[in-house]
Amino acid sequence: MTRTGPTNSLVDVQGLEVGHATRSGDGWLTGTTVVLTGPEGAVAGVDVRGGGPGTRETDLLDPRNVVERVHALVLTGGSAFGLATADGVMAELERRGVGLVVGHAGAVVPIVPAAVVFDLGRGGDVTHRPDASFGVAAVQAASSDGVLDGCVGAGTGAVAGGLKGGLGSASEVLDDGTTVAALAVVNSAGSPVDLATGLLWAHPHLPAHERPSMPEAGSVERLRAAVVRPAPTIGGATTLVVVGTDVTLTKAQCAKLAGVAHDGLARAVSPVHTMIDGDTAFALATCARPSPDPLQLHAILTAAADTTCRAIARAVLAAESITTPDGSWRSYREALLP
Repeated sequence: MTRTGPTNSLVDVQGLEVGHATRSGDGWLTGTTVVLTGPEGAVAGVDVRGGGPGTRETDLLDPRNVVERVHALVLTGGSAFGLATADGVMAELERRGVGLVVGHAGAVVPIVPAAVVFDLGRGGDVTHRPDASFGVAAVQAASSDGVLDGCVGAGTGAVAGGLKGGLGSASEVLDDGTTVAALAVVNSAGSPVDLATGLLWAHPHLPAHERPSMPEAGSVERLRAAVVRPAPTIGGATTLVVVGTDVTLTKAQCAKLAGVAHDGLARAVSPVHTMIDGDTAFALATCARPSPDPLQLHAILTAAADTTCRAIARAVLAAESITTPDGSWRSYREALLP
């Protein structure tokens, strides 16, 4: 059986904190999520596989490049406009004295990669999108108390395959005590649901205690009727993932960890990595535990795919239906109800 951490979320990885800034109503339906890695930062990697990504500072994470650690990751709505939220995160971390020390006067430069999802106009006003103030608010809200699943932070305006999307998280503690966890923002062009059966694509990969009940007779037809299928928009969707572990990894190993997270995404959403998605996965190693041997690394990679799949399922299961001037999106759970 899968053994989860205390909160079954990304913050079960020692040294990580998560904060959200959420705005809904009066034309708003968007938000920002920040993962803080502590004053010393965390080793990081990235793997971008979607055809329409919106990112910042991802080249820095290439193992061939010099900076080893990041001080935060930003996941946000607002499409490319939302990248401005990273300015606020940097400003707040600089105020706290957190960052890469440079120059002769003790100046610090916080290293803050970011990635966006497309939710423009879903609240009714296309000009209502996250800015630097969202980044500041998310940092100030960050804690290690647990991660709220559902329509919060970067998952606020998410839509997944025509149903309401959201944000989810999950963790796993391995036999040797290593923790591996994931956080996902599910705003996918592909569907998280097998519309032939009404089951989540992730269903066979979930531990028994996290599986929803089997759809009742007639509910699958209601689910199909609830799916909203707008015309595809270039860059109009994206699933974002952050995988974390408390072991010591190199940048190259973190890049591999991020790559394997996409395997979990492919179990939970179909199709993935399309030309209209910006699917991006980050990986973080807080280095609180020693470096793994090859067999331990294999177990960590396996858990990365598993926790990513579970985080996506938890996002979809926690999402809530919403109606705005731009449209109505049913949640998976509510679409199955009579």
